[in-house]
Amino acid sequence: MRDDEMKAIVDAVVKALEAKGISAQKPAERTFHMPGDGVPTGTAGKVFANPLVCWNKQSAKQCSGEGSQCRPGCQNCNPLNTMTPQELRNSGADRVSICHPTEKCSSVANMIDHTLLKAAATQEEVGKLCSEARKYCFASVCVNPSYVALCAQLLKGSGVKVCTVIGFPLGSTTPTVKAIEARDAIANGADEIDMVINVGALKSGNDTLALDDICAVRDATRGKVLKVILETSYLTKEEKVRACLLSKRAGADFVKTSTGFGPGGATVEDVALMRATVGADMGVKASGGIKDTATAQAMVKAGANRLGTSASISIVTGSKDAAGGKY
Repeated sequence: MRDDEMKAIVDAVVKALEAKGISAQKPAERTFHMPGDGVPTGTAGKVFANPLVCWNKQSAKQCSGEGSQCRPGCQNCNPLNTMTPQELRNSGADRVSICHPTEKCSSVANMIDHTLLKAAATQEEVGKLCSEARKYCFASVCVNPSYVALCAQLLKGSGVKVCTVIGFPLGSTTPTVKAIEARDAIANGADEIDMVINVGALKSGNDTLALDDICAVRDATRGKVLKVILETSYLTKEEKVRACLLSKRAGADFVKTSTGFGPGGATVEDVALMRATVGADMGVKASGGIKDTATAQAMVKAGANRLGTSASISIVTGSKDAAGGKY
């Protein structure tokens, strides 16, 4: 049902109640909010808007945190990571885990899935990946399923999530196999699941199979973040839109551009299309071919709120020497 149809139904109900002398009470005004009717969240409870940053109605912009403080609770004016442990306890927190980067880096670090998915990745390389993720406070490390348990152990208590890939990189296994793979990954310590859509089913017009595929993994990952990899370089514009809508219908938390192993990676145009299709209540992850700060910023501007890359350090520090290789 479209938003305008839902609004028409609600308006009709309100008028009917008022005709009977029943007043429809308006909800109490919220002190902190973002534009729209509420704070959009994914199925796993992931918040994609920031409910702790004030929205200035006059300027129609979020508080920038620059200049005079607008309210004590605004996290741009009074970010939690500047508070002492005692101040946090005084605010009512019993237990708080905050990741503090130990290396100088840009704020985009907390949007990055620090990625190592190449077939020949060694335990030593995965250990280094986790160490880097701790230093720069990346959102997660993204590794193959066999390394999930190791990463969960190395990152315990750090605030950095463990992300893994399912049906990777072709997406051609059955829904049952993908669901079992996802459950096993979660049992081993995965916090986030990036699954590859059944590309062949989608291109065949078999939306039922493509949807069942996503739903099987969604059912296996309740309580965890689920991202659906579309592998956009194989798809037409119409197929990209259908894939986004199927992912949204299945209750996924993100749509993601690429595996990094297909014929092409993320493009600004694809990210903008995906954002326009899923709206504000889903995440969009750009991955594949993001190697420098300028490209990362362009993806974020187009609508991405998560980036998958193996060049993470180069992006957040601007150091060309730190550039990563192919996934």
